[in-house]
Parts: sequence; C-alpha cells; structure tokens
Amino acid sequence: MTALRQRMLEDLRVRNYAPKTQALYIREVARLATHFRRSPEQVEPEEIRGYLVHLTQEQRVSWSRFKQSLSALRFFYRITLGREWMAPHLPFPKQEKRLPTVLSREEVVRLFRAVRNLKHRAVLMTAYAAGLRVSEVVCLRLEDIDSARMVIHVRQAKGRKDRFVMLSPDLLTVLRRYWSVERPRDWLFPGQNRQQHLSSRSVQRLIQCASQRAGLRKRITPHTLRHSFATHLLESGTDLRVIQTLLGHGNPRTTARYTHVSRARLEATKSPLDTLALGSDLR
Repeated sequence: MTALRQRMLEDLRVRNYAPKTQALYIREVARLATHFRRSPEQVEPEEIRGYLVHLTQEQRVSWSRFKQSLSALRFFYRITLGREWMAPHLPFPKQEKRLPTVLSREEVVRLFRAVRNLKHRAVLMTAYAAGLRVSEVVCLRLEDIDSARMVIHVRQAKGRKDRFVMLSPDLLTVLRRYWSVERPRDWLFPGQNRQQHLSSRSVQRLIQCASQRAGLRKRITPHTLRHSFATHLLESGTDLRVIQTLLGHGNPRTTARYTHVSRARLEATKSPLDTLALGSDLR
C-alpha cells in the first residue's frame, strides 16, 4: 500500500466512515490513477473534469456510481491533500428526480408466490415487512429478531445508525417456520459459507428471477420492496414522520417523495374544477 493510500485510509477511519465506504472511496481514487497512469496527486483540475466527462458520456455510468466517484475525489483532494481550492472543480451536478418504482399489494403477493425456496421467500418478506435496505436484511442476526417486544433491531445501518422497526406477526410465523427447517446459528440468512451472511448480489438475483416468474413487467430490485413498504403505509394512513423513522431517513424530504406515488392520496384529492358550479352548457 502506498503512503498516499494509507493516509487517505487513515483520514476515512478517523472520521468513522463505514468499512464499505472506505473501500469504495479508495477504489474510486485508484481508478482515477489507473486512468491517467500516474499518482492522483499529480492530476490537474482540468484533467479531473475530463475524467468526469469520460464517466458520464463514454462509460455512461449510473448516477449512483458517478456520485460515489465524485464524493471519493472530493474527499481525497479536500481532506487527504488539503486542497480546498479543488472543490469548485468537483461540483455535484443536479440529479434527475424520478419517482420510485412501487408494486401494488397484489403484485407483492404474486412476487412472494413466485419464490418456492423458503429461505429466499423469508428474505424478501422480511425486506418488505420491515422496509429494510438489502444490506440491512442480509446483515440481520438471530438476536435482532425480538419476538418479546415484536421489533427488529437494525444495527449500524446507513449513516452508522441503529434503529428499531416493527416485527410483523405474519413475518414472525414465516421466520419461525424457516428457522425450524434451516436452523441458522448466527446470521439470520447465512450464505453458502454459513460463517458469512447472504450477499446483497444474491438477493438482487433472486428478486429478478422471482419477478420474471411472477410475470411482473416493472423493473424490480430489492429496494422496490422498501419503496412499496413506505407507499403502502402512507396509503393506509400512517403518519409521514413515523414512516421516516421506520425507514431511517435523516431528511424528511427523502420520505416526502412517497406522497407523489401514493395512489390513495391521488384518488382522494379532488381537482379544483370539481368545486366549481359548472352549468350544463360547460359540461
């Protein structure tokens, strides 16, 4: 490991960045160095601008990947190298705002029925029933399922925060049946190597296969179940602040986007045209 990489890693650790974030930031800066075939310390601002253009226009990376790369470079130049003047050369572009994909309740049932493997079905049902991120589902341990208090303990989630979410009685029944068959010892959902948890990639693959078998035409990811959880709660009348807490959102605006996809709210809202005393000649 080079001295520069070690210094960046120490900067990340002292600021308590999650291990996955540390690895991601180091990897993104290494990609920059590989692209220019020299130390990132020697790369000029205009070259970095060209590299970002290369990511978006030639490699056509996703917004998520682009944002990760940009965050990593901003950290490296501003914190590790102390070049505050580099910040204007690494601005965050305006993000496209798209509504999340949401399944109807009937589509969620079809998805679950398409999963024949009990363990896989338990994974997806846990994600939906508690509104968990895929990384949160796979990292659950047996002791995180508190049947006495009927809560699930989500540990060190995004932002290094713990939270509690409700434990559905129906989900508890499914988990007990799953436990009686699989007998997991530590991780709730172990991988092929039972000393490790199931990988996020495995969950992504299984939900894609399940959606195809269910005949669902929407583009579905594990996060779709989380979006569906929030939207269905909102449609059932759950307060937005409660949903924010359950999802672990730090910013209420992140949660507020579900008001735009709630069918019940749209159907219950009348157009101002309907409040006008229109005569028959205008109808």
